[in-house]
Amino acid sequence: MPIKANDPSKSSWLPVPENSDFPIQNIPFGVFLTRDDVITIGTRIGDHAIDLGALHQLGYFKDIPLTDDIFLQDTLNDFISDGKKTWRLVRNRISQLFEKDNQELQKHKDHQKIVLFTMDEIEMQLPVQIGDYTDFYSSKEHATNVGKMFRDPENALLPNWLHLPVGYHGRSSTIIPSGTPIRRPHGQTLPKGAENPVFGPSRLVDFELEMAFITTDANALGEPISVNEAEDYIFGLVLFNDWSARDLQKWEYVPLGPFLGKNFASSISPWIVTLDALEPFRVASPKQDPEPLPYLQQKGSKSFDIHLEVAIATEEGSETKVSTTNFKYMYWTMAQQLAHHTINGCKVNSGDMMGSGTISGPTPDSYGSMLELSWQGTKEIVLNNGNTRKFINDNDTVIMRGHCSRNGIRIGFGEVSTKLLPAIDLSKK
Repeated sequence: MPIKANDPSKSSWLPVPENSDFPIQNIPFGVFLTRDDVITIGTRIGDHAIDLGALHQLGYFKDIPLTDDIFLQDTLNDFISDGKKTWRLVRNRISQLFEKDNQELQKHKDHQKIVLFTMDEIEMQLPVQIGDYTDFYSSKEHATNVGKMFRDPENALLPNWLHLPVGYHGRSSTIIPSGTPIRRPHGQTLPKGAENPVFGPSRLVDFELEMAFITTDANALGEPISVNEAEDYIFGLVLFNDWSARDLQKWEYVPLGPFLGKNFASSISPWIVTLDALEPFRVASPKQDPEPLPYLQQKGSKSFDIHLEVAIATEEGSETKVSTTNFKYMYWTMAQQLAHHTINGCKVNSGDMMGSGTISGPTPDSYGSMLELSWQGTKEIVLNNGNTRKFINDNDTVIMRGHCSRNGIRIGFGEVSTKLLPAIDLSKK
């Protein structure tokens, strides 16, 4: 079935600002609270959110086999479970309805009042109920930088890293949508030169610039997913800030890996951009040497040219871009990650989320964390207001943005923005 929604010649009768992340060729999916305090599933074109539940009730999807309540829910999980054919039919239909010369909805002003909202009239929600969350460690540049800091610089990568996508299972209950503030976490740390740990707020709170993909129901227990079929089970991607408390993590991670240093919060952008919408932006992934084992060997271009950036905004509002990188640098692709995740028969469900791992590029300005940008706190990052940072201060807001651009078409993710509040005073608890 062709992806008609991606036609670069299309334009919409809805106004789309220049350089918008959300032209008619995007059509992402999300969940929002309307001006009438109703939660609905929707999409976005330009600066308008579109209520898909209302569109469906008005009969605009009558030729697509959908249940009556598919868009009247507070998560996308059931819609994602319907599979790739349904996703594509719905995107194509939305594209058709909002194409400039289509009069079906354009002539019904009364229907438009029901289904259209400006972005300041809605409140975005977490788009899926995330049952399970896995975080990978798939940027060679990031893994090498961390290895140089904490291990032998001549052998920065551990022996397994070039043979498999390293990952761990995270905490899905603390994944939050953009705009939700977080608290500086408490935990144990081992100060430099000390023999015993101390307890208190983390002093080294950091961001991790990642992307994450959302899966559909992919397999039965015990059945692996082929690397060359894996993308059929990926609904789409979001921007992902996998917050990290470096001092907590350093003390706790041996021998089982991250725990309190990672599970206090992870933030995602609220619009899921489908893999179909990203199709025109495919690129080859980095050459893999040594060649992966057969179950990880993939065909075709499995990476995507997604420009990414991170900014820090201080409490008074001054914003400084601190990193610029690209998703195409990832050594292990999403298809390889999902294939490896399930090669042992692990079951993957609708709404599961897989983080890419920190995305770092080859140059110092393309590193995806403050740990790397400040090189373990040995360098200061100068902000536009003259202040400096080595890690994230209380009341700083970290903003991540991402988009693809080719042949005059820009497909973006919006942003994920999160403010770090001071730690809770535990003496009052």
